[in-house]
Amino acid sequence: MRWASAVSDSASLDDALAACAKRVVAELEGARADLAVVFVSPHFSAEYKRLPQLVRDRLGNQTVLGCSASGVIGGGHEVEQRPGVSLTAASLPGVDITPIHLEDAALPDLDAGPQKWEEVTGVSRDRDPHFVLLADPFSIRMEEMLAGLDFAYPGSAKIGGLASGGDRPGANALYSGQGVHRGGVVGVALSGNIVVDTVVAQGCRPIGQPMRITKCQGNLLLEVEGRPPLQVVQELYQRAPERDHPLFQGSLFLGIVMDELQDHYRLGDFLIRNLFGIDRESGGFLVGAHLREHQTVQFHLRDAETASDDLRAMLSQYLTEHDPTNAQGALLFSCVGRGSYLYGHPDHDTGLFSEHLGPVPLGGFFCNGEIGQVGAATYLHGYTSSFGIFRPRFPE
Repeated sequence: MRWASAVSDSASLDDALAACAKRVVAELEGARADLAVVFVSPHFSAEYKRLPQLVRDRLGNQTVLGCSASGVIGGGHEVEQRPGVSLTAASLPGVDITPIHLEDAALPDLDAGPQKWEEVTGVSRDRDPHFVLLADPFSIRMEEMLAGLDFAYPGSAKIGGLASGGDRPGANALYSGQGVHRGGVVGVALSGNIVVDTVVAQGCRPIGQPMRITKCQGNLLLEVEGRPPLQVVQELYQRAPERDHPLFQGSLFLGIVMDELQDHYRLGDFLIRNLFGIDRESGGFLVGAHLREHQTVQFHLRDAETASDDLRAMLSQYLTEHDPTNAQGALLFSCVGRGSYLYGHPDHDTGLFSEHLGPVPLGGFFCNGEIGQVGAATYLHGYTSSFGIFRPRFPE
């Protein structure tokens, strides 16, 4: 297994792809590219249709996967708010690659069995596949799809993101093989001699203490430990250092514990969800998740320093559990709200990745939503950096 990645900010699509392909071919050192993952900024929207053939002209007859992106990541660097093309290629001996393209109407019902998901993806559960998924945010029920894939393939990694760069239905491009699609979801199922490790950094820090939900209705949080959550937040605000006060206005989130059997909670044990509004009459919060009574929750804050510390901690945690020398390549799916917008400069998250894992080829893009695992389930996130780290199942 060998991976390579490159990025270009040339204003010419042909020149950008030629520069990326030249570097990728050199880094593959003669190995055949079986998979090419490409991301392209909306500066080239008039030329979206040309991209799959341009990739094949330069790399050969491999599987092409990709999408449009407001910002691209390649060669361990981030290109935002200007023309950008990212190309990541992998030589994958012993790996079966199954392309996927689904429109929303083809998604199985929520009560469909695993066999139906095998039919629509074209891959058997017996193959222990891992999935890389890229979706249009305007035309697919992605959370339902992830729930279905988790049900059908419970031991499989699912990573990816929602295409960005287009602000309306039909404005994004999705690439699968030679096809260019304007909606739905594309992806690949990878099975055989490959493992995909996932690292999801949600960029938040807990405040206060974990609490039990004592009253809720759907996504309306009405009571925690018998008290209105607005009252709890007001007390947290009063006790918080002054530097945190502005964060309560637009960077306050709710963390939901994924494994209630734990005695204590550490980084990565909470699923972070948005707070969409306050019900002044009850003192409740509208939360971006379906809630259940007796769930454990904790309020969280987010800022650049917290996001940086969180990513460092998650990568450090990964290193305690894995040998980094086995990692051959990686893809990063980062929120459009991170990058320069959050940190004030590019290459923050890619730099931390390189700092921890060394010169592992890293590509990716800035997403309208990120796909990644928290606990035993896969979710659609916001404000996260979701990494997929690829290594052989049977290292030499």
